[in-house]
Formats: sequence, C-alpha cells, structure tokens
Amino acid sequence: MNFQIKTQRLLVIAILLVCFNCKNETKETPKNNVIEQEIKEEVYDVLKEKPSNIVTPEGMVWVEGKTFLRGAKASDKFAMMREKPAHKVSVDGFFMDITEVTNKKFKAFVDATGYVTVAERPIDWEVMKKDLPSGTQKPHDSILQPGSLIFNKNVNAVVNMNNYSQWWTWKVGANWKHPEGPNSSIKGKDDLPVVHVAYEDAQAYCKWANRRLPTEAEWEAAAQGTATDNIFTWGNEFDKLNDNANTWQGTFPVKNEGIDGFKYIASVKSYPANSIGLYDMMGNVWELTSDLLNVNYYKELDTSKNQINPKGATTAYSPDNPYQKEHVIKGGSFLCHASYCASFRISARMGVSIDSGSDHNGFRTIATPDMLVVSED
Repeated sequence: MNFQIKTQRLLVIAILLVCFNCKNETKETPKNNVIEQEIKEEVYDVLKEKPSNIVTPEGMVWVEGKTFLRGAKASDKFAMMREKPAHKVSVDGFFMDITEVTNKKFKAFVDATGYVTVAERPIDWEVMKKDLPSGTQKPHDSILQPGSLIFNKNVNAVVNMNNYSQWWTWKVGANWKHPEGPNSSIKGKDDLPVVHVAYEDAQAYCKWANRRLPTEAEWEAAAQGTATDNIFTWGNEFDKLNDNANTWQGTFPVKNEGIDGFKYIASVKSYPANSIGLYDMMGNVWELTSDLLNVNYYKELDTSKNQINPKGATTAYSPDNPYQKEHVIKGGSFLCHASYCASFRISARMGVSIDSGSDHNGFRTIATPDMLVVSED
C-alpha cells in the first residue's frame, strides 16, 4: 500500500487516535492481580554469545540471548491489563543501537536518499477518510496541510484529564526538520532523538541502514540488560526514576519542574546507561517496535509454554483505535508521569498508528548476525 497518500495527520482525528499513547490507564484493573505460573520449559539453545566472526557495528552493543519474564511484574503497581499475564520468553542475541536514532543520523539518511517523511507529504482526504468512522466530515483545507502533533507547553489549567486536546496541538509544518513548527529547526540539535517519524519512515531508514526495528520481546530483553525480571532498566526502585530517565516531574500537564535536568526532550546519553550500555530505554521518546498492538495478545498466549523469538500478534486490535492498525511502542517519553501514563517501565506497551508521529515518538534499530558481513579474521 502506498502510504504517501494514506495519512492521518489532522488535529481532531489525530487527538482521537494517537494521544491515548500516554493516557492514564492504571485504573483498568486492580493493581496486584498478576498471575505468574510455572513454565514448562522447552529445550531451545538460544544464541547467547556474539559470534566471533562478526564485528560489532559502530554505535551498537551486543544483547545476549536470554530467557526472561516479559510483561507485568507482580510488584508493579502501575501494570495494566495489556501487560498481563507475565510469561517466559526466549530471544536470540542481537545488536542494538546504543541510543535512539538521532537527528544527525536521520539527516544522513535523508541526504543520501532524498526521502520525504509522512509528516512532510500532502494529505489526500479521499484516502484518509477510508480509515475513519463513516460520516466523518472533511475538515477545512487550512487544517488538511502537512504537519504533526506537538505537545502544548502553554497549558495553564486542565478541566478534564480525558480531553487530550488540551495539551496536544496539531501544528502545520511540524516535522523532523522543524520539530516545533515551521519556524523551528534542528540546527545545533544533532544529538537529540529524531521525532515526528511514522512507522513507514522508520522502516525506510532501516532499509537504508541494513537494520530493522526490534520486536517487542527483543526490546524488553535489551531493556532488562543483565537482569531477567526488573520493572525498570535500573532495577525495581521507583525512587531512582529522576536519576535514570527523562520523564515529567510536577503536575501533568500544567507544570514540569524539571527536577531531572530537562523539562522536555533531552540529548541522547543525558542519563546513565543500563547494565549493558544502552541509553534512554526509559523516557525521553517512545520507541517503535515491529510488533502489532493487540491488547489481548498476552491473554491469548499459551503461557504454560516458553515463547521463543515471538514476533507479536498476527492481527492488531485496540478498542481505543478500532479503525487503524497500530504498532507497539515502548519505553515511555518525557511526558510520562505517575499520574499520567506511567510508562517508564519495561513492560509498558502502547500503540501508534502506522502513519502517525509526534514530538515524543522516535525509534532505535537492531541488527542480527545474519544481516551483517562476516569478518575475514
């Protein structure tokens, strides 16, 4: 399908279908009903160590193959239904970007290929409306212009926390080169994560770089580092959040105190790496994975068996966005707060539609040994 003409980039519709990525869903179920059951171990020889004939690509780190506990942990008070039940997963080893893909790296891709991102392309209403509720009226042409969602930094008060349009703004002219609108730029911001990228944009970058997006299981394995069942990348201590992740402090969305040193997006490597050298796996920007989001996926798994290199759900399903296919995003962003989203946890999983981006969505890539050139040594 040609996503150049399949776009979902206007304020009202985007607010409806995208902004639930970071809404507070912690009331979905009682907090401590995670059931972790005995696993019938299957014999599987995971690729643990890096093959000796493969050189680690620049800017990447080897993530050892492992068996670990994916999904909500029993002591995680923020866990949501879509993260349950926890279950054992085994993944083979792979290489992962040490940081999120930066403006500098994405610019190199665009300069080499001439690629135009989804947020920069004209909008075709006749195509767009096919993915919207029947009878949706066409917005004014002034709105149907290329752009993206940005967080409204000037919110002084909120009447209803379920009205996400109070802190999201559809900005015509916002894209990866102009993250806050047409009068902004990325000059001097090489080390910030690239944002306003849709799934198609990330896939195009991966093709150029000979990389791919991680599966959700691979992402969680990497976030765990040397651990196998942590809630956070640094362990299980919530009180260490501000020292280890770029998230919101204060009252969301009206006051960000910036206790951690940043009120909004931060340069990569601004916080400590996890135990295997990966930076910003929690907070800063959401990270795309290749898995489709299906909120019932974990519940439908046979959790008595170890899941081996799972690729995610075969069909997408989210009651919050029944009209579009979504992919799982991980890690939370600079907007996450305990009162809103609380997705600064390894097991947290939200969704974003294929043609949507915003100023708190980014990505990082992985490479498996079979994708790389073998060393002659």
